[in-house]
This record gives sequence, structure tokens and C-alpha cells, in this order.
Amino acid sequence: MAFALLRDGSGIAQITLKKETTDPALFALFASTPRESVVQVDGSVESSPKAQRGVEVIPAHVEILSQAEVPLPLGVADKVGAELDTRLNHRVIDLRKPAVRAIFELRTALLEGLRQSFLSRGFLEVETPKLLKQGAEGGATMFSVDYFDTPAFLAQSPQLYKQMLMSAGFERVFETAPAFRAEPSDTVRHLTEFSSIDGEIAYIRDGDDVRQMLEAVVADTLATARTRLEASGNPYAEKLPVAEPPFPRVTYAECQELLGTPGAEKDLSPEDERRLGEILVARNGNPFYFLIDFPTAVKVGTFYAHRFDDRPQFVDYFDLDYRGLELASGGRREHRMEQLTANIRAAGVDPASLEGYLEAFRYGMPPHGGWGFGLDRFVTVLAELPNIRESRLFPRDRYRLTP
Repeated sequence: MAFALLRDGSGIAQITLKKETTDPALFALFASTPRESVVQVDGSVESSPKAQRGVEVIPAHVEILSQAEVPLPLGVADKVGAELDTRLNHRVIDLRKPAVRAIFELRTALLEGLRQSFLSRGFLEVETPKLLKQGAEGGATMFSVDYFDTPAFLAQSPQLYKQMLMSAGFERVFETAPAFRAEPSDTVRHLTEFSSIDGEIAYIRDGDDVRQMLEAVVADTLATARTRLEASGNPYAEKLPVAEPPFPRVTYAECQELLGTPGAEKDLSPEDERRLGEILVARNGNPFYFLIDFPTAVKVGTFYAHRFDDRPQFVDYFDLDYRGLELASGGRREHRMEQLTANIRAAGVDPASLEGYLEAFRYGMPPHGGWGFGLDRFVTVLAELPNIRESRLFPRDRYRLTP
């Protein structure tokens, strides 16, 4: 008796060759066929309590559709692991591993949950340009491209366009799309190309209207994803947290006090965020929490952020964190033309360079707000991956442009 394991998208099937009933040529064929070759097996399915799926296939006909070369650059069924760079250098082989496929089944389930939640709340799904003449926060962290002999940039965010759609009367929009950041980061939490889940809603009263919408979408998404993954037997189903709105709100000032630096006005470092996560999750018991009321000095480049009228040294903006990792950022936008123009100048940007964007504000713009949510980071923390590169099929970073 001999066995072969046949893998497809649904899982692994055991092929059983029995000396008394199987054509002897099939023994030789399987013995000579390298691992990871593509084969087609026709036969009968029989009950087998000892087999992985409770059944086995008794082959009657086998065809080798494509024979794999030897040796493999990377083990698929082997228990011995490989360095991440080796895995990414041979990513197609790495993606054949059931454990790796499970990550992208999780990603698919999250996207399904996000889309269902948005659509059930009356959002329109939109697609904004990824080739731009100008950027949301300037061109310092953007990739420049030659656009028919005219300088252009790859989009780092759909920020300006989703705001313009509020003026068009769309009122609620969402987009799932790639974004690009030309930052020379070399960390386990940053990518050069990443997927952003952006939402924007009109006729809000303040930033908390935006937060309430975002936390509801996150709760819906996790519930839908869990149901889908449980049905397919994906191992990540039991790892998904239950999101329980409302998420705690923690002011920036309180964050600095917890960090032992009261009164500081600076960006939170990854180490600051990690320490805050430990403190806040232990205190509140909720892995999700909002950081709110950022100093204007910290968000000065975000010219579209709404400054509080009674305390303009603060913006009605937030970060959504999960256990010490920022997942989303957003808040109430500035919809008043005069104030927006002043903010643009304060950020060191010439308003004339944003004329197409500003036209949307000249002819009626409702109060609005929204967020950008990092899908890759969400997958990374939920799957407990050590490196964000594992959350994308073919990741792009400072050094990797292939495969």
C-alpha cells in the first residue's frame, strides 16, 4: 500500500494505492513524480476513518499535467521553516502552504464584512484616481512619475477626492484601494504599497459621529468574518476578537500623562503606542480604543483637519488603535472655505496648487468627516503575524520590487 497527498483549494485529499486493486503503473508514476507537480486523479471516493478528511480516493486514472522541477526552492509540506526573505523571493511556492493561504482567506472574509457593513449603511463604493497632480499633504512622501511629460504622483491617500464627493452630494462613500508612501521605512509595520479602507460621511456634528460609524463598521466586519471563517474551518475564526462599541476614548493629553511626559506635543512613536496599548487594554479591557483631541501642532500638515472653534490649538481628529498599533486615522474635516484656505497656508502649501479641490468648497460643502483604515495592519494583528509583509500576496517595501 502507498499514499499520495493531493492538494487543491478546498484542502488535502488522500490518494490510496492498494497492491491488490491498483494498476502497478500508478505506483511507479507516483513514485517518480516530484513533489508539487500538478496532477489530475480520477477514481472512487471511499470512507476511511484514518484519512485526514475521513475519506480516501482510490485512483483509476492519473494524468501529470505539469511536473515540478527538482529541487524545490522552498519546502511546502516540510516542517522546517524558512527565513521571510527566502519565502518572499519564492512567494508563489510559499503561497501554496495551507497556513499561508489561511491568512488570505482571513483577508477575504474581512473585506466581505467591510463591504457588507458599508452597503447596509447606505454607502456608495467609489474609485478615485491614483495618478495625481498634487498630494494630500504635499509631495515629500510621494512617488513621482512621468505622466506624458508632465510630473505626477502616485496617490498616498484618496483624501481630497473623497471630500470632493461630499460636495457632489454622495454623502456616504467608501473605497478599498492601494496607496503608496515613499517613506524609506524598514520596519515590520510599514509597507511602500498598502491597502487602505477609506470612508467619508456628510452632515456630521463632530468627530464622534465619525468614530461611532467606524467602530460600528469594525464590529460588523469582525462578526461577518468570524461566521465565514467558522463555516470554512479556517483556524483564524477563533482568534478574532469581539468588538464591543463604544470603544474607549482617550485624549492626547491623557496619553502623555500616562507616558510620563505631561504637556508634550509630539508624534507618538511606535514605542509610545506599544506602551499605551499595554496600559489602556489592561485598564479598559477593550483591545480597541480611540486617541482623540490631538494638538494642532502635531497635525499641522493635515490642513483639512477641523480645528475646534473654542480651542483652535486642538483638532477634532483621532487615531483608532488595537493593542498598541494604529489601525486608522481620521476625524472631522474643515468644510468652511475661509478657514480651510488659512489652514492650507499655515501648512506651507499654496492654495492655488489645490484649485480643483477647493472648487468643491466654493459652491457648497456640508460638514463632513471620515477616516483611512489600514487593511494590511488589521490582517497582521488579527493573524498575529510578526511582519506586515506576510499580510500581502506580493509585498512592496524599500528594497523589494520583485516578484
